[in-house]
Amino acid sequence: MKTFDLQVNGYAGIDFNRDELTGEQLHCACRALKEDGNQGILATIITDSIGAMCSRLSNIVKLREETPLIHEIIAGFHIEGPFLNENPGYIGAHPPAQARPANAEDMQRLLDAASGLVRLVTLAPERDPAFMTTGLLAGQNITVAAGHCDPSVDQLRGAIDSGLTMFTHLGNGCPMRMHRHDNIIQRVLALSDDLFISFIPDGAHISFTALANYLKLVPANRAIAVTDAISAARLPPGRYTLGRWQLDIGEDLVAMAPDGSHLVGSTLTMPRAVNNLREEAGLNREQIDAMLYTNPLAAISN
Repeated sequence: MKTFDLQVNGYAGIDFNRDELTGEQLHCACRALKEDGNQGILATIITDSIGAMCSRLSNIVKLREETPLIHEIIAGFHIEGPFLNENPGYIGAHPPAQARPANAEDMQRLLDAASGLVRLVTLAPERDPAFMTTGLLAGQNITVAAGHCDPSVDQLRGAIDSGLTMFTHLGNGCPMRMHRHDNIIQRVLALSDDLFISFIPDGAHISFTALANYLKLVPANRAIAVTDAISAARLPPGRYTLGRWQLDIGEDLVAMAPDGSHLVGSTLTMPRAVNNLREEAGLNREQIDAMLYTNPLAAISN
C-alpha cells in the first residue's frame, strides 16, 4: 500500500532535528522510509530558536540536492512551531521558552531557509495576531494547520477565513484534563467539514476507541493518518533523541518524556499504522488508502 506521511521528525535511528545531521544518515532514514512503503514524506522541524530551525532546514535542503533518494522521499517540510500556545499541555514536547507569537519576519526567515520546500506549517491561531501569518502562508500556497493550540470557535473560524485548512494530530498537543465539553477537540470536530484533520493511530497518542468515534464524525475525505515518527521508529527499545530530548524507549515502544508528563513524538511506522487502522479501528482498504495517501496529498495540494 502506498503511503505519504505529513509528519516525520526522524526515522530508523536518525533525528531530523539534530544540528549535525549528515547525508549518509539522512540517506539511511530515507531508504528505510521507502522500504516501509512511503512514496514521500514531509520532514518535520519542530520548535527551537529561529536560528537553529533555519540551520536545520537549510542543511536538509543541501543534503536533499546531493542524493537522489533523499530528493525522492523528502517532498518538502512541515514546520511545526515555533508559533504555538506555550501553556502547559498545549505546548507538548516543544520547548515553551522558544514559543512565540507568529510574525511575518520570523516566518519569512524560515521560508527562505527552506528554499521553497515548505508545504505545511502548524501554528496556534490564537498566537497569530489578526491571522496575518496564516494569510501570508496561504497566499504562497502553503498549507496552514492549527495545532498545539486552544483557539475559540470564533478564532478557528477567523483563521479558516484567512486560509487555515488543517488541524494537526487531533487529541494531542492538549492537556490530559480539559473542560469536558468546551475544549479544542469538540471545537475542531464541529468544524470538520472545513478542515483536514490528522491523527496518530498508535494507540498511545489516541485510544483506538476514541479514534473510531472521531472517524465517524470527520468526513472520509478529510481524515489523515500521520506517524509523528521520531528517530526510534522502526527500531527496538533503547535511547533515542528528538532535538534536545533524550528519550529512553521501553518495551511498549511509547516515546514518553522522562517525567511521564507527555508524549514526545511516536515510534509508529506506516506498516504499523495500516495494521492498526485495519485491525483496531475496523477500516477497510479504501478508507485506509484515503487516510494514508489520497487525503494527505490533497491536504498539501494548493
